[in-house]
Amino acid sequence: MTSAAQHSPGPVTADDVDLAVRLSVTALREAPDGGWDAPAGTLTWTCWQTAEHLADDLFAYALQLGPRVPSLTTHVPATWRRETPDGPCCTIFVDRGEGVAGLLQVLEACGALLTSMVRTTSPDLRSHHVFGASDPAGFGAMGVVETLVHTHDIAAGFDLPFEPPADLCARSLHRLFPDAPADAEPWPALLWSTGRVALPGRERRTGWRWSGEPRA
Repeated sequence: MTSAAQHSPGPVTADDVDLAVRLSVTALREAPDGGWDAPAGTLTWTCWQTAEHLADDLFAYALQLGPRVPSLTTHVPATWRRETPDGPCCTIFVDRGEGVAGLLQVLEACGALLTSMVRTTSPDLRSHHVFGASDPAGFGAMGVVETLVHTHDIAAGFDLPFEPPADLCARSLHRLFPDAPADAEPWPALLWSTGRVALPGRERRTGWRWSGEPRA
């Protein structure tokens, strides 16, 4: 077993965001056309809603990196809404008539926006996030975590396998979760850190957050 502590994580990069999204789209292409209105793993959202939420996360993080002088106290004021009372609050919604192919195209496109912004934005820029004003690498790490864990949720709804590379998980853990268990493998440690699973000697988290501020 290789624990998170045995990896030597460097900074999260635009290539990491691109890889996470490519892994997600590849995995979700294996899902059947039916079943997208079933719950995504242990979430109350459906698989379709969870994929829209993921695309919306990627879009929103890219948006935060767009202004030349971003706010450190509030998000870029795009309008959010819910399509259903128990669904996620989003800016990005997908035409159901376009089917799963359209859904994954929107996910891929939003991932490309964040990838581009992380690649081209000055590393000195800071922008608002509710878990701490962050830099481009931080928003990239947020995008990677959202992509990996929500792909896990959707894949679980379809009983599909999904296990991303350990190094990709380790870099995101190092950037956002300083309290992540160092004695667990990176992927289970990431799932534990985001309240998805229990680990030996550690109960499943009922509440969690990451730390958006750049680490020293």
